[in-house]
Amino acid sequence: MTVTIGVHSSNPSLYHLYHLSRLGLAQEELAPLGESVVFHPYTNGVRTGELLSQGVIDFGGTGSTPPVTAQAAGHDIVYTAVSAPRPEHGALLVPEDSPVRTVADLKGTTVHLAIGSWQTHLIAKALDDAGLSYADDITAVRSNGDSEELLRTGAITAWVAQGAQLAAARRTGGLRTLVRTGDVITDRSVFFARRDLAESRPEIIEALTRALQRADDWAAAHPRQAAEIAAADLGGSADDWETALRTLPWQIEPVTDTFLAEQQEAADIFHRTGFIDRPVTVARARAGAAADKAA
Repeated sequence: MTVTIGVHSSNPSLYHLYHLSRLGLAQEELAPLGESVVFHPYTNGVRTGELLSQGVIDFGGTGSTPPVTAQAAGHDIVYTAVSAPRPEHGALLVPEDSPVRTVADLKGTTVHLAIGSWQTHLIAKALDDAGLSYADDITAVRSNGDSEELLRTGAITAWVAQGAQLAAARRTGGLRTLVRTGDVITDRSVFFARRDLAESRPEIIEALTRALQRADDWAAAHPRQAAEIAAADLGGSADDWETALRTLPWQIEPVTDTFLAEQQEAADIFHRTGFIDRPVTVARARAGAAADKAA
């Protein structure tokens, strides 16, 4: 068979595995199994569960939120691996002179973030920890290319930045970190697959996980080259990309009960605040478990 790997720019491990396809890392791992591999690029990681269910891709990866929303939508996914925690991957920023000093001070304000990404998990949990609700106590607006300028001019109160954007904003100055990602969530990269592939061909999942780790090893050993690839493809400066990439752990880990508990906490918060419309049992997205299908 040909295994189709979904890839988008928000997942660093898959992004670099794709851009290192000339080295044949994935193919080298799958060839001994008699399989080949192709990549399917797309732009919105939130669609990963949908693309798996449609059979467009066989394997993909995102941050922590999309797998939960995929389960809530009835997509039958199986977690296969995760990254180590990424505590410096992102931050919730406010202007230096902002009166907002704690998360509780965000009540009634507008926050820009990548809705549906791990950033929703960050904001929802930070608010929940402060006794506030993502649905009721802030106005969450999808971030865009103007978010930093809107923050600096006072048009919005806070903005979640990540990667090279975060590095560039900090380099420019004038902004303050209200919440560091690692203070609230582990913010792991999460990899998942179609259930039929994960359960019938676990050796393929193991091979893909090895390929991801090889891509991570390359990025960890060559941060400047990895940064130059990202800057040329996605914009921004190579210096800012290098700053951002050096914060990442570049380590792939197995799915553990601890990780599933992290995801279940997120799912419960999402349901309580109405971000998903039904409860989700995260453990059902483990190989061998009964699928969590929408009614």
